[in-house]
Parts: sequence; C-alpha cells; structure tokens
Amino acid sequence: MHTAKGVTPEHADTLGNYCCAMLGFGGCASSRVDPAQYSGFLTDYSLLKPAESATGAPVMRWIDPEVKLGKYTQVYIEPSQFFPPPQPTAVIPAQTLQAITRYFDTALRRELGENLPLASGPGPDTLIVRPAITAVSTSTEGLKPYEVIPLALVAAAVNTATGGRDQNVEIATEAAFLDADSHKVLAQVVRKGSGTPLENDKTQLTLDSVKPVLDGWAKDLRLSYETLKAKH
Repeated sequence: MHTAKGVTPEHADTLGNYCCAMLGFGGCASSRVDPAQYSGFLTDYSLLKPAESATGAPVMRWIDPEVKLGKYTQVYIEPSQFFPPPQPTAVIPAQTLQAITRYFDTALRRELGENLPLASGPGPDTLIVRPAITAVSTSTEGLKPYEVIPLALVAAAVNTATGGRDQNVEIATEAAFLDADSHKVLAQVVRKGSGTPLENDKTQLTLDSVKPVLDGWAKDLRLSYETLKAKH
C-alpha cells in the first residue's frame, strides 16, 4: 500500500475515516483536497479555509474581503494547465490530458463569459482567472484516497482477485483570481471531484468521464462571481 510521505499506516487509517465522513460523488473518497496534497500552484495556501461552493460542494477557499468586483469590465481566462506537468500512462493517455485542459478552457469561457466580456489578454480593469488541473487519478473501487498518489497523475496498478473491479476517477483543480493592473491575488480555491468510474484497470480514461466535473467547476465559478458581486 502506498502512503503519502510522512504518513504512517495508523495515520492513514484516520485519514481514511475522515475522508469517508465527507462523501462526494460515490465511493469512499474525499470531496476536499487535503492540505498535504496541495500542488504548489498557488502562492499562499495559509489563507485557505473550508467552505462550500455556490452549489454546496466542499472546497478550500479564500476571498479578499476588500475585493470590489464592480471595477472589472472584462475577464481574461489564462489557458488552463497541468501542475505538476502530466505523466501520461496507458490508462490516462496524453490525448485525454490534452482534451481535459481544452474542455476546461471552453467551460470556463462559456460560464464566465455570461458575466463579463472575454478579453484576449490582461488589460485595464481586467479580472484574470488562472486555472490548473492538479490531479487526475484512477484507483480500484473501495481503495482509500491515500492508496493512490493524487498529484502524480498516475493510474494505480492494483490487481484484484476478480480482475474486473470498477476504477474510481478523481480530478482536482486549483485556481487563482488576480487584478490585472496590480497582480494582486483576489481569491483562491482548491477543490476536487469524482468522474464516472471506469469499467476496470485496463479501461482508458476519456474526457467524457470527467466532463461533468469540469462543467460543474466552471458553473460554480460563475455563480460564485455573481453572488460576490451582488454583495458589493
């Protein structure tokens, strides 16, 4: 069994119980990224606090209490990226990884474009959205989250007696929102989701398995923007 660096099996059991208490879209998987699994994409994780997204999903989030969204007249969505760089596998091929970032870009532009004109680059009074995919993993159904390496973009090679158990699919994101003029960070969010399980450990992951998760993330960002702007 693989455990995170510095995590004993006893601690892992405790983490597993904690994760089971925070069920997401099925399976014994955490719906919130554990701080030990942060990727390093964001500049400061110390401000993050447990919160709920606009649709009630558990996230880790921080919003500058002084932010004034009304000043922004357009939004620039940076191309989404993988962080750390992806390592394709037989189950998670490079083609799927590329499709995931392309579709995430499309979803973000579709949703956030409902609130603000889309800019082709940073400019005056522009809100910058900087998104990253920080984990894509598959694991045998029933395994606890610490039995995969969530930030290594790796498919867990676990053989079972039946040889055909479903594979859970998890994907995580981290995103920052910045003022284009000052480059000041206005908000940060870290969250994860569960895609459609794969039939077995030989089934390749496709975009379709995680597309609903990406759509949900993009929609939540739009709804969060609308809610926050209404308060200011």
